[in-house]
Amino acid sequence: MNKIINSTFVSVDGVVNHMDAWHFAYIDDESNEIALEQLSAATALLMGRHTYDVYAGAWPGRSGDYPDTINNMRKYVASTTLDKADWHNTTIITDLIPAAEKLKRQDDGGDILMHGFGPVARTLMRHGLLDELHLWVHPRFAGVGGPGDMLLSQGDNTALSLMATRTLGSGVVILSYQVADA
Repeated sequence: MNKIINSTFVSVDGVVNHMDAWHFAYIDDESNEIALEQLSAATALLMGRHTYDVYAGAWPGRSGDYPDTINNMRKYVASTTLDKADWHNTTIITDLIPAAEKLKRQDDGGDILMHGFGPVARTLMRHGLLDELHLWVHPRFAGVGGPGDMLLSQGDNTALSLMATRTLGSGVVILSYQVADA
């Protein structure tokens, strides 16, 4: 069975959006290598509409190992409002839970990677479909954002089991958890 793995950047104060305020100073060769390893281990990318819009606007015009990998892999965007997906190899899914269950059952030897922790990740976690969560905790307070920009959200009460920690030279700590309810 395939796993759905979420990999998310988060500031130390729990912000997952507004990355221009806290994230980009921590990008370096080490983080790029780890991000490419995560991407290369997956056979598909699952994302929500917001992530799709950002990625589809950024990656298709780039080249190199990471852009080539992300541009050529299978991609699924969960959206009830998107009519057409122009990014190569992208499928729109309108009914998230049955589609995620089907993707997990395919067992094609690769996992499904998600970036960002928003409504899609929360829904998958609530339904026991998110298997792993990798939090890239940045050593910086974002100091911006509201409730919709936070990792924390009302009603999330999912147990996690620590699998590994990894400290990067930049001070970013990657906390890898297995989601207990998956």
